[in-house]
Amino acid sequence: MTSKLEILSVETILVDVPTIRPHKLSVATMNHQTLVLVRIATSDGIVGWGEGTTIGGLAYGEESPESIKTNLDTYVAPLLKGQDPRGVARLMATVSGRIQGNRFAKCALETALYDNQARRLGVPLSELFGGRVRDSIPVAWTLASGDTQRDIAEAQRVLELRRHNIFKLKIGLRSVKDDVAHVAAIKRALGDVASVRIDANQAWSVTQALDGMRQLADAGIDMVEQPIVARDKLGLQRLTQANIIPVMADEALHGARDAFEVASLGAADIFAVKINQSGGLRGAAQVAGIAQAANIALYGGTMLEGAVGTMASAQLFATFHDLAWGTELFGPLLLTEEILREPLFYRDYSLQIPVKPGLGIDIDEEKVARLRRDR
Repeated sequence: MTSKLEILSVETILVDVPTIRPHKLSVATMNHQTLVLVRIATSDGIVGWGEGTTIGGLAYGEESPESIKTNLDTYVAPLLKGQDPRGVARLMATVSGRIQGNRFAKCALETALYDNQARRLGVPLSELFGGRVRDSIPVAWTLASGDTQRDIAEAQRVLELRRHNIFKLKIGLRSVKDDVAHVAAIKRALGDVASVRIDANQAWSVTQALDGMRQLADAGIDMVEQPIVARDKLGLQRLTQANIIPVMADEALHGARDAFEVASLGAADIFAVKINQSGGLRGAAQVAGIAQAANIALYGGTMLEGAVGTMASAQLFATFHDLAWGTELFGPLLLTEEILREPLFYRDYSLQIPVKPGLGIDIDEEKVARLRRDR
């Protein structure tokens, strides 16, 4: 007689890691990142990992590292302990029926459950979403120091290393004129060997965005990401239909319902698909499916996750037939500490996706123990 297979523990761990340099967004300046890791252990000895990392505390969204941990520990873990870990969809339906919102927390939980199950089956996590169509994915690097010459030097360094040839610039703290001058100078310095895009993180008004987009188009910039507030989908529609430069929706996409509304309005040329922002891997796959049905191009976004969230995203993005604008899965490269036994492998401007079971990574639990906030 076989013993019952069950979830023994659901642990949420906060890991504080300094960044290699200040990362300036319009909503916050980051000097460190707090990784929110979920560890699920089951009675057959398998451990699955997930991540629900956010940006800038509560400046970016309604969840913080502390709220994710509190809600998972207090309300979610008791629902799952003792349950059979193999029915991931059933378990997540139970959680969604009892827990409102909490997209990032649910993403971390779902990822850990999928990692646990894929390891049990002996297959990469991508196999649970239909299988991959690529073994590597292009990765952009974000320039966010705010200093023009420093950003140019940083871009030229990673170009020489053949690590990135796509660059996204975080802007929005200065005037449109000054931001455009900063971006244009970087594009001139890099020339045609690199793609340059911008992300205003909702900092502009519609009028400012129209003005900025015309200047950015003249400067040779390839795309603008979420230039106005996420709730103004009609404004986003106006910018997209102006047909000045491709417009990417990011913060406007909080799952499949938002994706359907944006697609119906014709309010974006590109969707930034993010697993945390979509409430999990299945939610992100739904967002991508809506985009593809509406002939909207795909971009694999990031919340500056560490290795766990980055590889979870990569495993899913590798199943997308259309990934025309590449990805932004550089989060681990922004951190000064490594939590894996072997770091993720970036080569020839791309992230290589492992074929080992689950996420395909090995967590160094001793390093996690040393870096965790409550040590």
